[in-house]
Formats: sequence, structure tokens, C-alpha cells
Amino acid sequence: QVQLVESGGGSVQAGGSLRLSCAASGVTYKRYYMGWFRQAPGKEREGVAALSTGGGSPYYPDSLKGRFTISRDNAENTLYLQMNSLKPEDTAMYYCAAKPPTPYWIPLRPHDYNYWGQGTQVTVSS
Repeated sequence: QVQLVESGGGSVQAGGSLRLSCAASGVTYKRYYMGWFRQAPGKEREGVAALSTGGGSPYYPDSLKGRFTISRDNAENTLYLQMNSLKPEDTAMYYCAAKPPTPYWIPLRPHDYNYWGQGTQVTVSS
């Protein structure tokens, strides 16, 4: 049974920072592709960051490059998302997701992922 549990969300003022964590269990974590996604009310889920299994480069949408940083600790089975210079438009439910490695992977596409956490709310006030 794959379990992903996010934490670290909360309320912050614009310009502030948050660090999200995602604890994984029930998987050989280091072999999985991992991603962070978010969904605001009335909007589609969108990818914000993704990371492959090895030391490859992370993936971000152009709109978030420079503000968000994804990292993983394979020894602790934990995925992180450092979010800086937060804006009100970053307000959303944030989810982590996992995918067993396959030859074809679109890192920021939600439908590519098999397992999802329950989400953690991030609210940024102006």
C-alpha cells in the first residue's frame, strides 16, 4: 500500500516562504519519480515541480522557476518543496504524487502519476 502524506502547509503573507514535506511509505521510494502539484478552487490541477530518481535536473513550469525548489531525501523517504516569495496566486491545495519509472514520463502532467497524497493547504494573503 503506497502512502504519501504531505505536511507544512499553512497561511503566510505575500513575500513569505513555506517548506512542504511529503513522507512516502509502502514504496521503494528511491525508484519512483516524484512530483508536486497544486489545485486552486475552480481550476485544474497543475504541476509545480518534479524530480526523477537519480541526480537529474528538476522540472518546473517557467512561471515558477526561481521561486520553488524541489528536493528529495531518499534515505528519509521524503520529498520537499521549498516555496519562496509567495504570492496570493500561489494559494491552493498542494499535493505530492509518485510514479514508478517508465520510459515515457511527462513530469508536470498530473495524469502521469499513479499515487497521490491527501494534500496540504497553502494560503497566501496580500
